[in-house]
Amino acid sequence: MTFDVSSQGFTDVIDITQQIREAATRRKVADGVAHVFVEGSTAALSTIEFEPGAVRDLREALERIAPMDSQYHHNEAWGDGNGYAHLRAALMKPSLSIPISAGKLRLGTWQQVILLDFDNRPRRRTVHVQVTATV
Repeated sequence: MTFDVSSQGFTDVIDITQQIREAATRRKVADGVAHVFVEGSTAALSTIEFEPGAVRDLREALERIAPMDSQYHHNEAWGDGNGYAHLRAALMKPSLSIPISAGKLRLGTWQQVILLDFDNRPRRRTVHVQVTATV
């Protein structure tokens, strides 16, 4: 399954848990894994308790690690001002895998799947979900 997500960029954090659940349900897999991947070198996937405080903490931590206003060699080469976005995406990673058992994603009670868009402009992101059954 593939779906698109519209984002605002600038470390936009979007809960995509429901779309992942729908992909797993459509495949009717009792036991297996859902592998999720976002296209692009300035976006990433992760999990978090999707509540305003935790999301703000994540944004602030990423700003400390790779500040938007720092100098980046990427910006010197391309002049697009999104060197920080490439660095953040490389650190966070574009994919994750979620176990499925008894037909359900094995996420914790307060654990949601998030897409992070770090680019310096709004984007439309394509997310791929591949559900595989185990034998």
